Amino acid sequence: MKAMTYHRYGGAEQLRLADLPVPEPGKGQLRLRVSACAVNLSDWEYLTGAPFYARMVGGYWRPKQPVLGSDVVGIVDKLGPDTPGFAIGDRVMGDVVMTRGGFAEYVCVPSELMVKVPEGLSDAVAACLPQAGGIAVAGTENVTAGDRLLINGAGGGSGTMALQLAKQAGAFVCAVDNGGKVDWLRALGADEVIDYRAQDFAETGATWDRILDMVATRGPRRIAKALAPGGIYRAVGGEVRVLLSLLLGGAIYRGRHKSIGMLMVPSGRELTARVAALAQAGRIAPHLEAELPLAELPEALARTGHGEVRGKIVIRPS
Repeated sequence: MKAMTYHRYGGAEQLRLADLPVPEPGKGQLRLRVSACAVNLSDWEYLTGAPFYARMVGGYWRPKQPVLGSDVVGIVDKLGPDTPGFAIGDRVMGDVVMTRGGFAEYVCVPSELMVKVPEGLSDAVAACLPQAGGIAVAGTENVTAGDRLLINGAGGGSGTMALQLAKQAGAFVCAVDNGGKVDWLRALGADEVIDYRAQDFAETGATWDRILDMVATRGPRRIAKALAPGGIYRAVGGEVRVLLSLLLGGAIYRGRHKSIGMLMVPSGRELTARVAALAQAGRIAPHLEAELPLAELPEALARTGHGEVRGKIVIRPS
């Protein structure tokens, strides 16, 4: 089978299109013929080995798994032992970020993470949902009418879906991203847009009831300035030193009624099914920039890592 592989950490130049044996499913696994696999920022992190937590999971010195790709949609091609509820020919979707392997023609995935794709969802749309949609749902939980929400990194897959959910809840949403996405984010419904290259949201003097930060770069003191009393800040990712400072230093601000910490996303079958149901009902719609063949993954990953993609890119290995 064809697969995009890498064997050392670095940029997109490390990726090579290769022929690999078709994998055999083990206990509790399904083998999928991959229909679509979305490109996520987590793929870039596993490729580059940074932030450090990517190496803690993916291998300290070199990658343990040579094939990236976690938001997978495919047709069940073979069943491993102990996979009740699935049959050959089922169209399924799920986030396999801990095992990866989706940027290939075939992949073996844990059946416990998979759900059947609801009717009406295309392969490409379904591939955009598990990880990015899960972050959007978790990041906007309990947002209510009148809340002032700032989304830092709003132009990616998670950010655009979080924007949709927050607007439906009646929140005022400020979207932060690069200047090339400013007009586009306004067109998507953002009430205010900040070009992070021109202005630091933490230094504007404005305060927010909620801040959802896709890539944390600021410590707790600067974040606290941007939070209203009773405000909640949650970081999705970022450098380890920054995340540690938020977790440890953020405790100081609890007495000032400001909550600063990491976003805990309960990834798994239940959340994937919830996100898929929201998409089927028209509550969220991923913004799909492009569907590309496997050979174009290096450029797609580089653009995702550099924050250039509007919404999502999906790879079609077959």
